[in-house]
Amino acid sequence: MNTIKTIRFGIIGTGSIAQRFVVGLEQVPDAQAVAVFNRTASKATQFATSNQIPHIYSSLDELLASDIDAVYIATPHPSHAALSIAALKAGKAVLCEKPAAVTLAELDDVIAAAQATQRLYMEAMKPPFFPLYQMIRERIESGSIGDVRFVRAGFANPNIPAGHAVLDPAQAGGGLLDIGIYAAFLAVDWLGASSEVQTLGRMGVSGVDTFASWQSQHANGISQLYCGLDVAGSGEALISGSAGYVLIHDKWWNPARATLVTATGEREELTHTPIGSGLNYETAHFCDLLCNGQLESPILSHAKTRAALQMTLQARYALGNS
Repeated sequence: MNTIKTIRFGIIGTGSIAQRFVVGLEQVPDAQAVAVFNRTASKATQFATSNQIPHIYSSLDELLASDIDAVYIATPHPSHAALSIAALKAGKAVLCEKPAAVTLAELDDVIAAAQATQRLYMEAMKPPFFPLYQMIRERIESGSIGDVRFVRAGFANPNIPAGHAVLDPAQAGGGLLDIGIYAAFLAVDWLGASSEVQTLGRMGVSGVDTFASWQSQHANGISQLYCGLDVAGSGEALISGSAGYVLIHDKWWNPARATLVTATGEREELTHTPIGSGLNYETAHFCDLLCNGQLESPILSHAKTRAALQMTLQARYALGNS
């Protein structure tokens, strides 16, 4: 049993998602942000001042040498794997924003580092930790809709400002790794790893995928997914079973409302309004794992993270992303 009483986080990166992490952390007992690092010192100072974070570090090595217990990585996609490995080798637990890596080889290196150092590593994939998603899991696992055989999910947002990282190929931009990986997670969570991926889509002028529609064969069924940066689309998700279905209403990855319908027509409305920024649920789970000396989440295993990234990358490569 770990003897940590208050988990001390160091935050790497100071963008909007890091700000949401700090807001969510206010809802997590016995955890606090105590340190921050950004390559641009002025950004680190501004972030620390506005969030009452006491320690600002001018280098990654200094942050990792401090007495923090864990790091939260909130930097651009291509840096996730290297930062995760550095933190693990420094003896810190790691909660890393999605995607965990931008290639399978990188992710395999991260997982190997976590195993070699015997440190907790988890991707910050938030949906499965929301209370409503847990309610849905309880209903489905109790047999309410039979065996899950089909998943449909997606979202598209055309309101991306010019210059945003999601449009930059050097930052592993594109809809698939940014928002499509949420849908991939949902498919893997209920249907298992994919064995075949078929993809249609288009590339934008900047050289990243701006729309993708992909369907996959999984161990337990079929998924149909989409994501886009040049059209508008609602964020609903359908989990379909042999005896009914669950419709998670927009936006399903921040789930607050769902409808369960059985094959006989019985309906159940499920609701749970999230608190905080929503990131607090994944963070609370991560903190529980750390306090209990666990090295991997039973809800979001390394294998599940890998399976979701693998099918996302298959769709991404099919469209010509490098």
